[in-house]
Amino acid sequence: MKKSLVLIIGIVSIGLFSCKENKEVVGQKSTTGSSENTTPTVTVNVVEGLNLGNKAPEISQSNPKGEMLTLSSLKGKLVLIDFWASWCGPCRMENPTVVAAYNKYHNSEFKNGKGFDIFSVSLDSNKEAWIKAIEKDKLVWSNHVSDLAFWNNAAAVRYGVNGIPTNFLIDGNGIIVAKNLRGEALAKAIESNLK
Repeated sequence: MKKSLVLIIGIVSIGLFSCKENKEVVGQKSTTGSSENTTPTVTVNVVEGLNLGNKAPEISQSNPKGEMLTLSSLKGKLVLIDFWASWCGPCRMENPTVVAAYNKYHNSEFKNGKGFDIFSVSLDSNKEAWIKAIEKDKLVWSNHVSDLAFWNNAAAVRYGVNGIPTNFLIDGNGIIVAKNLRGEALAKAIESNLK
């Protein structure tokens, strides 16, 4: 009993010491001579994942010109991550809805982002077919990427994509706010994030 009590007191003491240390470090005044507020800033660590409220995993792939584009380069905007392919009939049928959303909301202000953009990830393996589909469907945004690996596309694998079209809507901080939006559901989800 005595040993257990001593152990518990020791653990509690260590815990209090740790909390005190963190509080002192977070609340310290700046050493730069600034008189700014020294109130501690609370930082919430959001877990990367594929569920609503998770931070969307980074995507880094080449555009049709061979230039590397990253999803994180669109931080500060409401972004639709759209997985599709030129050979996918349902994707091509959905493209007019995606184009209409882009044209309507591209310059809008959102609760947590300014502007709406689309980050299109193609599961094509044929570069020419991919480029022709972009042109034919008038996918006028500039964020088109693919590693031309078909179903083994690295981003599709990372996002657990096993059917297309599949999409994720992320806010200005890269947090997933909706997913698998088709037809009118896309416009409704975008409008629900308007300022």
